[in-house]
Amino acid sequence: MSESPQQALPGQARAVIIGGGVVGCSLAYHLAKLGWSDVVLLERKQLTSGTTWHAAGLIGQLRATSNMTQLAKYSAELYGTLEAETGVATGFKQNGSLSVALTAARLEELKRGASMAKTFGLEVEVLSPGEIAERYPLLNLGGAEGGATGGVFLPKDGQADPANIAHALAKGARQKGVKIFEQTKVTAITQKDGRVTGVETERGGEKAAITADYVVNCAGMWGREVGLMAGVAVPLQACEHFYIVTEEIPDLPRDLPVLRVPDECAYYKEDAGKILLGAFEPKAKPWGMDGIPEDFCFDQLPEDFDHFAPILEAAVARLPILETAGIHTFFNGPESFTPDDRYLLGEAPELKNFYVAAGFNSVGIQSAGGAGKALAEWMEAGAPPFDLWDVDIRRMQPFQNNKSYLVARAEEALGLLYADHFPYRQFETARGIRKSPLHERLAERGACFGETAGWERANWFLPPEARAAGETAAYAYSWGRQNWFDYAAAEHKAVREGVGLFDMSSFAKLRVEGRDAEAVLQKVSANDIAVEPGRIVYTQWLNERGGIEADLTVTRLGEREFLVVTGAAVGRRDLAWLKRHIPEEAHCTVTEVTAGEAVLCVMGPKARDLLQPLTPADLGNAAFPFGTAREIEIGLALARAHRVSYVGELGWELYVPADTARHVFDTIMAAGEGIGLKLCGLHMMDSCRIEKAFRHFGHDIS
Repeated sequence: MSESPQQALPGQARAVIIGGGVVGCSLAYHLAKLGWSDVVLLERKQLTSGTTWHAAGLIGQLRATSNMTQLAKYSAELYGTLEAETGVATGFKQNGSLSVALTAARLEELKRGASMAKTFGLEVEVLSPGEIAERYPLLNLGGAEGGATGGVFLPKDGQADPANIAHALAKGARQKGVKIFEQTKVTAITQKDGRVTGVETERGGEKAAITADYVVNCAGMWGREVGLMAGVAVPLQACEHFYIVTEEIPDLPRDLPVLRVPDECAYYKEDAGKILLGAFEPKAKPWGMDGIPEDFCFDQLPEDFDHFAPILEAAVARLPILETAGIHTFFNGPESFTPDDRYLLGEAPELKNFYVAAGFNSVGIQSAGGAGKALAEWMEAGAPPFDLWDVDIRRMQPFQNNKSYLVARAEEALGLLYADHFPYRQFETARGIRKSPLHERLAERGACFGETAGWERANWFLPPEARAAGETAAYAYSWGRQNWFDYAAAEHKAVREGVGLFDMSSFAKLRVEGRDAEAVLQKVSANDIAVEPGRIVYTQWLNERGGIEADLTVTRLGEREFLVVTGAAVGRRDLAWLKRHIPEEAHCTVTEVTAGEAVLCVMGPKARDLLQPLTPADLGNAAFPFGTAREIEIGLALARAHRVSYVGELGWELYVPADTARHVFDTIMAAGEGIGLKLCGLHMMDSCRIEKAFRHFGHDIS
């Protein structure tokens, strides 16, 4: 499948792909389909020898969003045609998938997924327990809240041979001119002036360099280390992934659908007359913390039967045929996981023309076709073919590449694949990394914190009377109204009718400065940025096609100084995007200054009544109109007050140096006692902005 060992590496290529798993092979195939014949794929050992060869090969199509579902749907369609195109048997069959709920909460989740699937154009059926028994007669429907409560069947899902899919894609790529070299390790990635320039390699003891316009990191569980060669953060961590394969079972139906029982952390696949039982256990085992062995190739990890035993015990009760079936194989192999269970795709923010497709969280086979196609089109056009924010590598923060962080988060991330995906569900591990200067003040007053981009943010507050009664500020998840609903409703009412205070320090802040700062912002902004100093402009940033790249405010601080404020989750993306669109000859710099200032938002009809006694500045409409910003004294400190609102009420965002933020907070809280000031969380901000019909990037704007 690869070039002969005697064939020399080319000295240059349009693109070099690092990694010969199913994702690297898919990208090579799709670049070749676009006419990129000058492509080289380098594999350190042999194709599929990392994680692809031992993947379970489940082909599911329903994902969390429409765009991700379309990518998975394309994968299934592609795999259905590969065998005829390349002559490589892929084992692809659309025998459907069946997900069974053992709790009412899980059934609600499955039904919501089924409704979503219909809007995405997928065939889907919601099944009763009796209909489940017809689809999967081997299944015991008893136990757990009185037995199976229902399930969902997707007839176009299926299964395939993972390694052969990769080999078919590799063969298709080679037929279109791609050169594939095995036993070739990349030892360095070269760059100049912020742009990738190629790779250095070692092959059979000989070193060689390849210059390239593009380099793509498809290195799977080696992706983080390959990223570090380029100075690029690729946050992922390998975990042990367990499954067993039984001995052959007489008369086992060969058309059984793929079965998932997420409440028992298990999946089942008929495989050549045997049953493959795999698990995504609640607490995973990270692996390779000290590095992956140099000779790793088609390797297995040591057995840990004690770790797998609880899954197997439940599985034998669920599928009684397993009780008499012998175990042919107990398998343990590594898979890579990201901090949020979504893969990493796209151009790295740190280095131009260095692309990434890695961290597939055990859904690499079903994702590879669509991800390869989307990334190839991204490289061809220089921009994503559609909204790929779900998996865009720019959502990751630099600190998330910290090894200790990744190990801690990975223990939780694998298990969350089969956990209940409740609204507002928060990660529990690797928390408390980024905190507002007001964090302790808010915690003392009953804040329940959620996490966004590593920031701990007060989402709602437990009132004093509830704390006095012994309640704790923690989420109680459900598909109905959750435990915080009434508390957030009271906060909403306070902002609508009185006055509330909330902390927006986590929102990303970018200072854009220089002689050409105005010209740069004018070019990318839909609105007019050429305003007087002290004016605030709400705008979108547009790409060359007129599509929206960002939704934010720009405050002109001076003739050559602007402050851009955008969402915490998209701060790194917006920073990288703006930097890429500053002409080389322009006198303009962008600096992220988020942590330098806290932002206290005082909002509501009584906001002026609260703030005016605290400052000699005139806060009246004539003196301080909407859409303006100016420095004011407040208490014994200074603040830059922005009269702007994301909740639709009178109010100010107070930008305060981090070192004086607690003083300003205490001053406002003391003054607010007499007029009913209420501390509020960001769930309130979301409900208020929806009520006002203010748009949100990623939901209302894409």
